Amino acid sequence: MKQVVQNYRSGELALLDVAEPACKPGGVLVRTRYSLISTGTELMKVGEAGMSLLGKARARPDQVAKVLQSASTIGVAATYRKVTSKLDSFTPLGYSLCGVVEQVGAGVRDVAVGDLVACAGNEHALHGELNWVPTNLYVPVPAGLSPRHAAFGTVGAIALQGVRRGEPQLGDAALVIGLGLIGQLVVQLLVASGVRVVGVDPDTTRCDLAEQLGALACAPPGSGIVDAAVADLTGGRGVDQVYLAAGGSSNEPVELAARLARDRGTVVDIGKTRLDLPWNAYYEKELDVRFSRSYGPGRYDPSYELDGVDYPIGYVRWTERRNIACVLELAARGKIDLDPLISHVAPFDRAVETYEQLSSGQLRAVAVLFEYPGAAESVVEQPVLGRARPARGPLPAQPIRTDRPLRLGFVGAGNYASSMLLPHLTGREDVVLQRVATTSALSGANAKRTFGFVEAGTDTEAVLTDPDVDAVFVVTRHSSHADLTRRALSAGKAVFVEKPLALTEAELEAILDAIDASGNDRLQVGFNRRFAPLLVEAKARLGRRIGPATVRYLVNAGTLDAQSWYLREAAEGSRFAGEGGHFVDTVSWLLDADPVSVFAAATPGQTDLQVVLTYPDGSTAVITYATTGSPRFPKETIDLLADGQVLRFDDFAHAAVLGKSKWSSPRIPRGRDKGQAAQLEAFLTAVRTGGPMPVGIDSLATTTRATLAATTSLTTGSPVRLAGPLS
Repeated sequence: MKQVVQNYRSGELALLDVAEPACKPGGVLVRTRYSLISTGTELMKVGEAGMSLLGKARARPDQVAKVLQSASTIGVAATYRKVTSKLDSFTPLGYSLCGVVEQVGAGVRDVAVGDLVACAGNEHALHGELNWVPTNLYVPVPAGLSPRHAAFGTVGAIALQGVRRGEPQLGDAALVIGLGLIGQLVVQLLVASGVRVVGVDPDTTRCDLAEQLGALACAPPGSGIVDAAVADLTGGRGVDQVYLAAGGSSNEPVELAARLARDRGTVVDIGKTRLDLPWNAYYEKELDVRFSRSYGPGRYDPSYELDGVDYPIGYVRWTERRNIACVLELAARGKIDLDPLISHVAPFDRAVETYEQLSSGQLRAVAVLFEYPGAAESVVEQPVLGRARPARGPLPAQPIRTDRPLRLGFVGAGNYASSMLLPHLTGREDVVLQRVATTSALSGANAKRTFGFVEAGTDTEAVLTDPDVDAVFVVTRHSSHADLTRRALSAGKAVFVEKPLALTEAELEAILDAIDASGNDRLQVGFNRRFAPLLVEAKARLGRRIGPATVRYLVNAGTLDAQSWYLREAAEGSRFAGEGGHFVDTVSWLLDADPVSVFAAATPGQTDLQVVLTYPDGSTAVITYATTGSPRFPKETIDLLADGQVLRFDDFAHAAVLGKSKWSSPRIPRGRDKGQAAQLEAFLTAVRTGGPMPVGIDSLATTTRATLAATTSLTTGSPVRLAGPLS
């Protein structure tokens, strides 16, 4: 399928061929009829991409701050590679469209294949032929409303939320500053609410349009017309609300708002307006300055937008989805008129040309629509999906106080903890090893003496519930991981648990239930390979993929001592269940996605295992987990082929990228770094700052399910489909 993208480094726009998205549970696959260009927001983004690096930095100080933080965490060189790679990648455009439901995901019951829906979201309503849209970001189109008008649903909701933030009342007077697309919609919504409206815009054509749509008077700033109109309309008192729908670097809008607002009036910022508030003017009138957050309540809340968790109407009357539905209903009933706002309709195959015309000023428009050919309305057979659990984004987290070290508790201090984790934590000024619990008093005493724990004992519960412990490390046998993790999360602790997270689906569900119940998602699983410096550099050298990839991951696992507890499958799970998550996670990180299906085959006795993973963009990976090979052969080798390139990775000792350019690392004869130190640093940083965990809950859960699915597939002889995030 085709999609409009932009290279943020060069500013290049392209109509790119990309893989069709998969239909995941909790949403629908939509074939686009019309998508809307917001000539304000989108052109600002397009304009930023054409700036110099210095210009980009000035335009996005928030991103500069992130870069500086990254540099302090992973180093200047690594940050430079990371930023360069991101800048040189394609990003999608678009966030408002109307289309036809082509496929329905599991759990969706309010629409069917063939239904017309309006869609929202800068990740889900893109300028592309197909989009997967989660439940709370699509709305069925009312009968009688045309698809081209329904494409305004998202921008209409932005305007409507701005109006709601102003809390207008019947008979109020309002000033709308900026009469672009959002401003024109604000004017109409206010008029429909019984509010008397005056508008301001330097473009007289837009002023005329706003008056046509119901504003009593509109004029450029500084003309004196607006001041006179407000004085006449309000008896000199000033307007009840001012709606800032203007962008740009001028501070004139907020100064004008202060001058024309009444005493204790309300100023609502809807657009990206400069807000250097003149203190005296705002103080003397005690003006109430409010911000309007995009489409409405639910925006930027992953549990709402991705998980489909709605807010009860008794507590949150107007969510972003209800706002979109309201706009569509108003348009269907003729309360707002969208036709005058459509300046131009362009065929989708001329999208790049249309953007260029808008950017150059050759095409002056309020709203531009892309019209898509061949919006198929045929019924498409739905795939058989497994049991789905709604996706969840990161929950709000409180950072740990920065005026003291992090206090860590350990459950288990065996060989792995003593050799791979604790050495990286001792001697740090920002960490205190507070408490350790082990199976025997002697092993605890040894850990206390060797690593400097403040307290040692055999009471696991004491570690999990100790108020002096900020984060708990679970480094025990596999069968205990899930229960200890669940209990620690329920106790409010951040948790680092070695793989596997769980040995059964029931154990995983219990952990996810604990996250839901406690609101605590501060969890990391010891998937260290994605943090290995050599592999990180190899991925960066490969660059951003365009097409699907083929991956081969050979694990020469070798044989174990017959007495090893790893072989107690009945109690501790299979070897692959215990270790396979490492390799699934690594592949998913390399492909920047989570798998959607798993198929496994094994040699007689299931000693050697082949696990085939498929990914949403068509990528495939084969993990060969072999126990019958020679110990002289490297344990882990990876080959990734995509876009005419090959990444080769040889057991954390050597890596190479062949294709567009050639890169080869020096061979590391000893001291292979598998990423444990970097992973710990990322975990501690997330706990300390309250920032997102190194790997999201969705990915951790999907990796666990994919690992368990290998056993299921061996039993059934069939592929196992993973039903989307946390499927």
